[in-house]
Amino acid sequence: QVHVVESGGGLVQPGGSLRLSCTASGTIFVMYSMAWYRQAPGKQRELVAVHNTGGTAVPSGANYADSVRGRFTVSRDNPNTLDLQMNSLKPEDTAVYYCNAHLRGTMGVREYWGQGTQVTVSS
Repeated sequence: QVHVVESGGGLVQPGGSLRLSCTASGTIFVMYSMAWYRQAPGKQRELVAVHNTGGTAVPSGANYADSVRGRFTVSRDNPNTLDLQMNSLKPEDTAVYYCNAHLRGTMGVREYWGQGTQVTVSS
């Protein structure tokens, strides 16, 4: 069984910064990618940033949504973690942020989701 856990959300003023962390634990044979998504009230869940490990034909590295490029940065201390550094936050960044892990475990190739962490940008 694989578990994905996020942490680091909270309330911040416009222009401020927050750092989110995500850790996948359990029996993981291959981690293909990890990503951050977000969902604002009344909107669909959208991709914020994805980091590919490079274990498939997809080149390794990070890709970002246009709305966050230049403000958000992902980093990985090890294959099973993904941090999201969010700078110059705007009110429109307010959402529940979810971590996604695409991996091969004992259940085969699957995607796993965390429970989400709330980010609120408001003065």
